[in-house]
Amino acid sequence: PAAAAAPAAPAPAAGLGLAQVLANSTPDHQRMILGEALYPQVEELQPANAGKITGMLLEMDQSEVLHLIEAPDALRAKVDEAMAVLQQAAAPESA
Repeated sequence: PAAAAAPAAPAPAAGLGLAQVLANSTPDHQRMILGEALYPQVEELQPANAGKITGMLLEMDQSEVLHLIEAPDALRAKVDEAMAVLQQAAAPESA
């Protein structure tokens, strides 16, 4: 049933796994590659905040970000968590 939902991997990594491509890249390039792989998946869940949430997720450890790219349920949970943080930050303080 979920066969059509293939993750959008960056094209330059055609024959290599994402982790292997990252191992051969500079830190800035690694972040860009992870962002390009992560953004389309985040955009499906939260189109209006995809850029901001992707940026938040990219602050995490690289191995955790790789896990999110490969595990849709884990990604969904982190996106929900990020949305909660954004909504809390946007809400006026009322104590």
